[in-house]
Order: sequence, then C-alpha cells, then structure tokens
Amino acid sequence: MDEQRGIVLVVDDDPRVARVYAEQLRQQHTVRVAYSGEEALESLDDDVEVVLLDRRMPDLTGDEVLERIRDRGLTCQVAMVTAVEPDFDIIEMAFDDYLFKPVTGEQLLSTVDHLLKRATYDNALQEFFAVASKRAALEAEKSHSVLQRSEEFAELTARFEHLQAELGESLQELDDEEAFDLVLSDRF
Repeated sequence: MDEQRGIVLVVDDDPRVARVYAEQLRQQHTVRVAYSGEEALESLDDDVEVVLLDRRMPDLTGDEVLERIRDRGLTCQVAMVTAVEPDFDIIEMAFDDYLFKPVTGEQLLSTVDHLLKRATYDNALQEFFAVASKRAALEAEKSHSVLQRSEEFAELTARFEHLQAELGESLQELDDEEAFDLVLSDRF
C-alpha cells in the first residue's frame, strides 16, 4: 500500500512510549520521533503528514505545540495521543483526532491511515471528522448529565448536526471501507 505510506511524527516525552509507537508504525510508514515539544517543532516541516502528539509534556505542552503547528500554517493532520481526560477545552483545539492512552499498535496504524485519507478530503469533510472526534472523546469521558448541562457541548453537537446535514451526499459517497470504519468507531 505505497499510496497509504506517509511521514509520521511521533511526539512523546517518555522515550519508551515514543519508541514503541515508532516501531509499530514503521511497518507501514516513515517515522520521525521527538521527545519534547521543542524537538517536535524542530522536526516538523511540510513533509510531515501526521503528528501523534502527547498532551502532557514538560517544556511545551502538546496543546502549545498544536497551537504553534497551526500558527505556522502547516496542514498536517494531528492526533492527540494522551492519558489526559478531555474537558470542554478540546472543543476549541485544532486537532483532527483524540486517542486515549494506552493505545495499541493496531489503533495507531488505523488512526494514521484514517488521517492520511482524511487529508485528501475537502475542508468541510475534514472539519466534520474533527468535530466528530471531539464529540466522541467527550461522550466517552463525560456523563450524560454533564454533557446535557454544557452549553459548549450543545454548540459542538449543533455544529456536528449542521455539518452532517450539509455534507449528506459527500458522507454517503465515502467508500464502503471508510463507512464501515466510521460505524465501528462509534463516532456517528
């Protein structure tokens, strides 16, 4: 699957975790590794297609690295890979997916493949998937009653529903594998 191969930057301040992720991904992708936020920004260029970014790091947090990535105008896909329980602050963050540690090699490979595919979609579809990821992360970690009381979550859900209606045909045109993966991911 050479067309699926991409350049992935793994960022985690725990060298063991970063090495394990890198080894799991090297089966199918070219991998760069950074052990800090500063090192990540130094390693990042236009060739990097996917960044797997830890949120909790000592020098620059993953949140700060994400902000700098977007400020630089880089269009890489970013997945936050973290043990940090998501709160409503993630709604405003410009990531594309959110994974909870611990993650398996299969989850990493699947996420990278999905993000590479999403990068080929138009901006509206990319936004839809990012919003869906945030919604799914919050639904996985917050109680129904907390979500019901949250104005931010209500706005996120309204945005999700608006995009879903707007993109109806485009979503139906996704190939069978992508549609199957979306159903399995329990995001819709």
